Amino acid sequence: MKKKYPVDYGILLTVLILVSIGVIMVFSASSASAEYMYNDAYYFLKRQLLWVILGFFAMVFMMNFDYTILKKLAGPLLIISIGLLIAVLIPGIGVERYNATRWIGVGSFTIQPSELAKYALIIYLAKYFDKHPDYAKSFKKGVMSVLGLAGLFFGLIMLQPNFSTAGIIFIVAVIILFVAGAKLSFMGALFGAGIGAAIVVFSSFKYIRERVFTFLNPWQDIQKSGYQIVQSLYALGSGGLFGVGLGGSRQKLMYLPMPYNDFIFSIIGEELGLVGTVTILLMFLYLILRGLRVAAKAPDMFGCLLATGITSLIGVQTLINVAVVTSSMPPTGVSLPFISYGGTSTVIMMAGVGILLNISRSANLDRS
Repeated sequence: MKKKYPVDYGILLTVLILVSIGVIMVFSASSASAEYMYNDAYYFLKRQLLWVILGFFAMVFMMNFDYTILKKLAGPLLIISIGLLIAVLIPGIGVERYNATRWIGVGSFTIQPSELAKYALIIYLAKYFDKHPDYAKSFKKGVMSVLGLAGLFFGLIMLQPNFSTAGIIFIVAVIILFVAGAKLSFMGALFGAGIGAAIVVFSSFKYIRERVFTFLNPWQDIQKSGYQIVQSLYALGSGGLFGVGLGGSRQKLMYLPMPYNDFIFSIIGEELGLVGTVTILLMFLYLILRGLRVAAKAPDMFGCLLATGITSLIGVQTLINVAVVTSSMPPTGVSLPFISYGGTSTVIMMAGVGILLNISRSANLDRS
């Protein structure tokens, strides 16, 4: 029987602090919109609190759930996630919002299958390379297998369309392949394939081209295509060093679209200033470093790749969200982990942290 260590309290505490900041900032960023849309300033806060509570129980459950059992669930989870990604595209089942069909549900209670797909793929690839450690060094069984599976997820999610999530899944799959032991020459081939896929996507989807052109010069059309990015930059610029104060944002007053979701980091910058944003980024950096430490100390390949995938997902998603709101990359819809408003993403992301904490219990992290 494996020796059990205490959980990594650094990861646990950091996530709890980030989630708490998220609840506060969701209320601050959404109160005006909630009052206007639902005549209830606490509408989004109450829903987010519910999701956070569910996420906390999911995290605690997974923290005490032997992560090695996930090997047996890898196949079924993969099949279920693919089935849900197909179901969301069926008229009458998928729920359309903001010109995209990414949800399944009834009324305002929905789930986003792509959030489950992220973890289903991570778990499956971790099991795949744990069972066949030499496959990572094989172009056919390693690179082509990952490309095929990640490509299937990429294609299904692009049909929603949701380029950001599709791209994140592909990037995380490549990271797992690299950590599993793929040759650098293979990674070069994957990089080339990624460039090729980006060109195809750019050529095939008009909205992607428009976002790229908006990124190159958001000021050329500040009333339409560049509006959200320009308002985000106004928010960040208005915050200065220490911000205008919690609750004092002007951009959330119907100027910046989705201030409580994809662009909540802009409101943080406006209200808490550079000090607040840098503090949060440092917390994410600390979380990522602790997660990689757990991966490095994991007692088996499955745990190592699983921790790597979960940590990479948090890191990549955070990087893309911050890059978008600061106009460092073309605009795309990616939530900020643990902070942005969202049900499925909050619960599943916290459950993922629970898995990471469970792996830390089997890893000798030299806590003394």
